[in-house]
Amino acid sequence: MTSITFQVKGMSCNHCVKSIEGALRDVGATGKVDLAQGTVTVQYEEGKLSEASLKETIEEQGYDVVG
Repeated sequence: MTSITFQVKGMSCNHCVKSIEGALRDVGATGKVDLAQGTVTVQYEEGKLSEASLKETIEEQGYDVVG
């Protein structure tokens, strides 16, 4: 498993957590949102998913991945 942490803007509540973590789970990754830090840490299999596809999954939920 590979792990990456994204800085994400626009997250503020438990709905944000469920939305992002659920979307990542749907594509086969495991996400952990930290609202206080404004980060999402994702564990995924590198051969099946890419960093770009993970960013896109988060952005499709209405959030901005900034780093």
